[in-house]
Amino acid sequence: MREIYDLMKWGPTSANCSPARFVWVRSADGKAKLAGLAAELNKPKILKAPVTVIIGHDLDFAAELPKLLPHAAQAMQQYFAGPGMAEVTAMRNGTLQGAYLIVAARALGLDCGPMSGFDNAGVDKAFFFRHANPVELYLQHWLRRSSFRVSAQSSP
Repeated sequence: MREIYDLMKWGPTSANCSPARFVWVRSADGKAKLAGLAAELNKPKILKAPVTVIIGHDLDFAAELPKLLPHAAQAMQQYFAGPGMAEVTAMRNGTLQGAYLIVAARALGLDCGPMSGFDNAGVDKAFFFRHANPVELYLQHWLRRSSFRVSAQSSP
């Protein structure tokens, strides 16, 4: 999981905003809670998977810009404070970060299955505590090593 995150974190986002927030669900209790919020066909996949990653989009991402974009944080915070800007930016860039996560997992030789079909509000309430992060997407299950390798160097 650390290797996946360490690869994906280098993917660029608008103004380095990085609005995705990741919850790595590994425990039996967490998987059961998440499966209870998923579409019927997805429940067994979540329960069987070693890990499920929930990707939420933090609408308060601009608060982190002094750390992520120190030379232009104030100007970009004002820009993202405009009507609808935080929502559209978080959705676009958080989804992009989800794609980076898939590519990183695949580069490390892991199978993954992105899915939708869940109770968004229920997942928000159950798994995101700091902010009201709208969950737009979650990526699911690394069941096994894939036979596909990007390169010999990508093997962990």
